[in-house]
Amino acid sequence: MAADDIEAFDSVLDAIGGTPLIRLARIAPRVYVKAEFLNPGGSVKDRAALAMVLDAERRGALGPGGLIVEGTSGNTGIGLAIVAAQRGYRLTVVVPDKTSREKTAILRAYGAEVVVTPGAVPREDPGHVRRAAARIAAERGGWLADQYDNPANPAAHRETTGPEIWRQTRGRITHFVAGIGTGGTVSGAGAYLKEASGGRVRVIGADPEHSVYSGGDGSPYLVESIGHYRHPDTREDLWPRSYHRDVVDHVEAVGDRESILTAQRLAREEGLLLGASAGTAVAAALKVAAGPDDLVVVVVPDSGRSYLSKYYDDDWLGPLGLPVGQPGEATVADVLGPLPPPAPGLPLTASVGEALTLADRHPGGTLWPVGPRASGPPSVAEVTGALDVGELRLLVRAGAARTADPIAGYVTGPLPAIGIGESRPAAAARLGTHPAAWIVVDGRVAGSVHKGQL
Repeated sequence: MAADDIEAFDSVLDAIGGTPLIRLARIAPRVYVKAEFLNPGGSVKDRAALAMVLDAERRGALGPGGLIVEGTSGNTGIGLAIVAAQRGYRLTVVVPDKTSREKTAILRAYGAEVVVTPGAVPREDPGHVRRAAARIAAERGGWLADQYDNPANPAAHRETTGPEIWRQTRGRITHFVAGIGTGGTVSGAGAYLKEASGGRVRVIGADPEHSVYSGGDGSPYLVESIGHYRHPDTREDLWPRSYHRDVVDHVEAVGDRESILTAQRLAREEGLLLGASAGTAVAAALKVAAGPDDLVVVVVPDSGRSYLSKYYDDDWLGPLGLPVGQPGEATVADVLGPLPPPAPGLPLTASVGEALTLADRHPGGTLWPVGPRASGPPSVAEVTGALDVGELRLLVRAGAARTADPIAGYVTGPLPAIGIGESRPAAAARLGTHPAAWIVVDGRVAGSVHKGQL
């Protein structure tokens, strides 16, 4: 046992919270970041994880040596892993397949069982993250943490994060900005700050532009641990009960490119290595910090060390059409020149006649992406095949295809993806023996390129 005069926490759990504010001295002096990456598990989710477990213990929902189960993009799982290790619980975590490999490695290092499931499936699919977690908990007699609907999630931030910010700013905060994932942080801390200020503090939610929270189409986006994806086959789109929409005054949509570039800028100009969701939140904060008397506090939820293989890796960024490469290098954009307007996606249920009619309205290429959404430009993550409308037109004229036929019989397999900013040699190598490839800009199919064009 530690001596009474030693300054130390009794356990790692006592080190959760109490994170400092850091002013963005170079980028935006009126903006302060709440450094949640300094929690023991490296993210803001440590707060909710501890609160949910303590609440479950008080209610008798979680007994000694019990099993904790959760569906998560990783950070809540890491927080739960720390709590489980300290309090003697077992842990099974279900994560979507887009979760960074650093996070899954961290979870396993803490002794958690990690179950990886497809992320791009309808909510009703048995493999959906939340459904899979609920099924495992029921089958094994475990306690489902359920951060999305657990009231202890926003309560943790109302009781800790909000009061900390109010005290640290001496009540001078004018704007509070946080990304919306489960909604617990923005709802709990935002509610406290509004109450403490008599309604003066404006609460801003930061959201990927394709997320449904900010009015997007719900298609995939590149920023992890934030936003709300909606598969087009989802029948009932239920939002988390941890997200209290009445608390949020405005939701600011931020594109993937801006989020990632902002995160990189924070590392290079402020010495803050953060995740892309922090880039989303800071980008939103920069847009609301307008007046000379504004004092903006933005939650930066986690460290960039969990995403070194993604947002800081040219091999990941390049094929997605995000900025990479060295100055002076010839890129795909240099070789191809201006691209025609991108074609929308074609659903696999479309008929040959519908595909040709749509192609007539969008000239500029013969290869069309096929996927679940009839909107464009489609996310490369949802593109499942390609349709050569030029060849299809010839088949119709020859009587070998009918306009009433579904396009499914004429769709070829997936093509490789080449980023618009990649170097010409890298792009040519990825094209390899394939006859064509998609040209990708910010994770979206913006056209195609045929062998010989590179």
